[in-house]
Amino acid sequence: MKIASLFMIAALTGITARASAQASPVVGTWEASLKDAKRKDAPRIVVVRADSSASYGTETVRWRVTDPKTILLALGGEWVSYDFKVSGAKLTLSGGDLEKPITLTKQGPATPRPDSIPVPPDPDKST
Repeated sequence: MKIASLFMIAALTGITARASAQASPVVGTWEASLKDAKRKDAPRIVVVRADSSASYGTETVRWRVTDPKTILLALGGEWVSYDFKVSGAKLTLSGGDLEKPITLTKQGPATPRPDSIPVPPDPDKST
């Protein structure tokens, strides 16, 4: 399982990524259980922000939601698609490059992205 891919819980969309992200249930700070990860050094905390950025460990990626159950994460210059479901304080991701579904638990609101860390480029707009 590629933990980096998993945590690029990227994915809000609508008229603009920002507008959709503000209303998205995936925005917040989430914790993954280490029992869901093969690697014990995998990031446990994922922050998904309304500005279309998501951070885990030292990585920051772009995300967007394309429909009520699909989230895209910009990984390696292309979008990777995952199915997602939010139920209460649980976010479950599956598909994409995940070997099995993973469930994260919401810990609270998203923390702000430091100004020194830019939102990664949108693969659709890269030249």
